[in-house]
Amino acid sequence: MASATAKPKPFVLHASTLARAHTYLAFAAFLSALVVGCALHYKKIVKNGVAGYPHEWFPSVSATIGDWYPERNIFQILIAINSGPRFALVALQYYLHRTPSSSIPGFLLLIGILRTLSCGGWVFITSSDDHDVHDVLMISYIVLNLPWMFGSLACTPLEHTASRRRRLWTSATFFLSILPMIYFFVQHKVHRIPGAYTRYSFFEWGLIFLDIFYDSSAELDFKAADLKFTIGSLVGGSTDTDKIANQAEVETVNPSADVNVHTPSVVSAGDEKTVTTNGKDISPAKSTPKPSLFASIRPTVSFISDLYLSYIYWSVYTSLTPTLFYFSVWELGIAGHELSLLSTLSPMLLGIPPFSSWAHTREGRTILHGLSAFVGLGAYAVKSPFVRLLLVAFANASAAVGAAVEWFGAGEGEVAYRALVTGLGFLVSSLSKHANHGNNPVWPIVNEWSGGWNKTGMALVILALFEFTCRPDPPATSSTSTTPPTKKTAPRPTSSPHWFPASLALGGLICSLHSLLSDPTTLIAWAWTGYPLSGPVPALHGSLTHVAQALGLALAAFLPSSGVFTHPLYLAFGAASGYIMYAYKDWVGYAGGLCVAVFLMSIIPAVWARAREAALAGGAGKTAAMAWLVVCVYDVASTFTVAYAFVPGGEYFRERTDLVLLSQFACIALAFRWPRINANARSLKLTLPKRAQFMIQYTLAVLTTVSLLVTLYRTPKMPPQPHRPASRIVRAGIWTVHFGIDNEGRDSQRLMRDLIGDMELDVVGLLETDLHRVVFGNRDLTRVMAEELGFYVDIGPGPNQHTWGAVLLSKFPIINSTHHLLPSPDGELAPAIEAYLDMFGTPVKVIVAHNGQEETPLDRELQSTELARMMSSSYPDPVIFLGYVVTKPHARRPAPYEIMVTDGKVHDIDQDDIDRWCEYIFYRGLYRTSYARVSRGIVTDTELQIGQFVVPRPGTSISDDSREARYIRSYKEDLPEDHWFPMPYYPQLGGKNGHQYHVFNTPLYYKLPEDASL
Repeated sequence: MASATAKPKPFVLHASTLARAHTYLAFAAFLSALVVGCALHYKKIVKNGVAGYPHEWFPSVSATIGDWYPERNIFQILIAINSGPRFALVALQYYLHRTPSSSIPGFLLLIGILRTLSCGGWVFITSSDDHDVHDVLMISYIVLNLPWMFGSLACTPLEHTASRRRRLWTSATFFLSILPMIYFFVQHKVHRIPGAYTRYSFFEWGLIFLDIFYDSSAELDFKAADLKFTIGSLVGGSTDTDKIANQAEVETVNPSADVNVHTPSVVSAGDEKTVTTNGKDISPAKSTPKPSLFASIRPTVSFISDLYLSYIYWSVYTSLTPTLFYFSVWELGIAGHELSLLSTLSPMLLGIPPFSSWAHTREGRTILHGLSAFVGLGAYAVKSPFVRLLLVAFANASAAVGAAVEWFGAGEGEVAYRALVTGLGFLVSSLSKHANHGNNPVWPIVNEWSGGWNKTGMALVILALFEFTCRPDPPATSSTSTTPPTKKTAPRPTSSPHWFPASLALGGLICSLHSLLSDPTTLIAWAWTGYPLSGPVPALHGSLTHVAQALGLALAAFLPSSGVFTHPLYLAFGAASGYIMYAYKDWVGYAGGLCVAVFLMSIIPAVWARAREAALAGGAGKTAAMAWLVVCVYDVASTFTVAYAFVPGGEYFRERTDLVLLSQFACIALAFRWPRINANARSLKLTLPKRAQFMIQYTLAVLTTVSLLVTLYRTPKMPPQPHRPASRIVRAGIWTVHFGIDNEGRDSQRLMRDLIGDMELDVVGLLETDLHRVVFGNRDLTRVMAEELGFYVDIGPGPNQHTWGAVLLSKFPIINSTHHLLPSPDGELAPAIEAYLDMFGTPVKVIVAHNGQEETPLDRELQSTELARMMSSSYPDPVIFLGYVVTKPHARRPAPYEIMVTDGKVHDIDQDDIDRWCEYIFYRGLYRTSYARVSRGIVTDTELQIGQFVVPRPGTSISDDSREARYIRSYKEDLPEDHWFPMPYYPQLGGKNGHQYHVFNTPLYYKLPEDASL
């Protein structure tokens, strides 16, 4: 007979059941909305602002879940039901992974809650409710996925192989899918291409399903840990035994004793509870007191401080060459200031024992950090370019000594950490340029008027140095102490590499990083071929370079002690990638460049470790100094490849970037393990603590996400539009902008933007613009103008084409463009861009070119002949020439003027203007209505010349092309007001920002023929 007090069987709820319910409900919500939406409103949900069915035939997530009844309501009901399992899943993962010694699970708990709330935000506030709020919450959700996915992966126990594998492939695929999704979104939103949104939608749905698959990994974790809820009775009891039985307990059965699993369990025993982890008693009465919050976050704060100081180091170093080259350009020759490059040889001072001992102390390292940071960053406040150069050179001398101490004085256990932080600082430097229109915001060549954040950068230096000074000393062990690596303190191991080859390898790697990866768009400039677009676009795809760099560092962080990064086969991979980058264009060439980025970033710890071993054997001073001497040689060589006209010996380097690149890889190869050279060298013992590994991986995830978000933020929302479409007016300008450095030695992008914007130019030719070189800071001169004024951009021949560069900015769509290297047997190579622009339905050829100098008459004659051929080949179709032509007006052959005007079958913008020397505008097939010359201000050493034209209607041509018809001069008041140039620039009114109409003191105006077809 059953007892009346018999208790019911305990109710057991497996945590894996909750995770499975979450997965099923999530899939049901999205798939039901998709099925119902396609069944009831198919053509409505595939239609967008650009096109509809049949061009668009698959709906986006937002249109499916948020626009129509009843799919919207079905989706939201199921998602609301799913909120309970979702919050439970977040809490249970925290419970499973928590440990007294780590704050990471608690951090992930917070991220999981915020991620869930942002998910609820974008699914319940749809794009039709509030587009901006929906987008912000959606982007927030994607950003929060970074720490959530990578943090959960890091916390997953090693023995949970199934869940680790699922998290790894789903997270990797998730973030890789973002890149093509952004590409197709730009094609839809900016270029308004029908069908692009359908392709975008595939990747958008892919992210949804990958996100659900990732969260489903929790079910595998819960099963492996046998995590479950056990409830003794669903009704209350009165006895003590019942009270204990009625308590809900969370139990885990963990067969492994690995402390990394972190699966605490609660065992009830009367009124006391004992908390155990893997069978170990950690109850409050017996456990060690938990450290304070500050102590628990101190390693993270120290890591952030180290990262910022590394960023400042790279910022100071990369600022030296653009600060220096200002003088070389103005002198057009070796000016003597180039000796400032040798400031980086300062590590030779470490050969002085007292100085070396001081430099390795906490005080010495702090002072070296402070001198390089405050002097290097504070130089921006100095107006004199020469004094600014002296300060930057001194800052680099301090930075080089400090870097040698940090790199070579670190204990063996710190080598991987120091090297990876150095690589992270380099990546942050590149990212800061990407976010700041191609300029590092703390460079001394920028200030608050030209995109600088110098004061903010210095304020953060104070905080970083304060933390560095107050940082607790590490345990006094040989693996963590920073001591001078001298022969007395560290005898040379018999297997250590010789210091000279290791120095060459370090120098080659630093130079390669600086020249190729210090700006994310440099590799794209190498692969650029123009329009129609068949490769990456600098402003849109630069983030891919950051992803590749982050991948390289992530590989090094995951496998710090792996020998793969010093194996000759890995060098073969890097060299083959370099060949593809050099020999091919468009996406193939850029893919080779991305592989080079992965290769260079991944070998940083190995090369740094070889250099440290060499420093132990041969001395830190000469090892570091020789490495920097190698860098100096390559900095000069990279200039020689293009500056033949004023650099002695330049003829031996011109067009030989292949040899320079090959020698860089040859230097790097000396750090690899070769069977017959250093086969007996001891294996590199690179170790990275798990906490440091997690912080580095988390930082990489954050940096790549920020890069992608910057790209989204910087992407123009509307295609460029000409200023006067109703009147069919085109304003075209030519400007030689002196490498984007103004007369005071600062970046001139914003000064150019202001004048070009005020003049309302529709087409602009810019010369001396190839800044993707070490000496110019690897900058993109077009970023500010293209983004803020709205231009299509053709950057012309890239840095591997060995020219000073030419750029075409256009408000009109660029139908196609061709890049030319003009004949240059005697001097520097001359670039030209030949493009067809769609001007109000009429294809107009526009040529932007830079001819050779007066010292090379043969070059000028051959180049002028080739340009004349380009212009005459399309006769009688419209053409505009915007170029730098060193000649006097009306000069006879073999001078360029007669060749280009006569043989090219074009008209001079105003043949009565005889006060010209280098800049010229020629045209054909258009009505010229105005011509202006605007003084340079402080932007450069040449003026801005502007021609204003009216394009005949399609199918018509110029009614009267005689000289008499073209030279009927007029007052501006006789023309419609939309033909007038801005009034504030008249010298009588004082001009504006240092610019004014000069030579004629006014724009020249011309009447339109009465029978003009407008």
